[in-house]
Amino acid sequence: MPTHMEPNLLAILAEAVLLLHLGVVLFNIFGLIAIPLGAWRGWAFVRIFWWRALHVAILAVVALQAVLDRVCFLTVWQSDLLHRAGEAASDAPLIQRWVTRAIFWPLPLWFFALLYAAVCLYTLFLWWAVPPNLPRKSAL
Repeated sequence: MPTHMEPNLLAILAEAVLLLHLGVVLFNIFGLIAIPLGAWRGWAFVRIFWWRALHVAILAVVALQAVLDRVCFLTVWQSDLLHRAGEAASDAPLIQRWVTRAIFWPLPLWFFALLYAAVCLYTLFLWWAVPPNLPRKSAL
């Protein structure tokens, strides 16, 4: 990323990364709830292969980062953008502060490693308990 970007643009990019991070978190939580509920209620979308594969893959990346004692790359990216923009966290709008508090808990990284590993194992269990429909080969 160029080093000569305007601080306002860097701050906007940092907010975009924060919103992307929130979207990933909500996607993961939604999947953890919707898959077992959808299996029970007969919702077909919970068996869509690409959606389930994306869900497992994202949670696996999150768990692997935590187990390897690495902070999420989205967190690092947002922090770097805010630092380069010269912004302090207290200057953030109210909604952004709420989102930040909802995503970033003041707990040690080992806690998240255990949590994310357990959630990843649960997601793998869901893959077995509520198997997705495998993609079909098209007949030529």
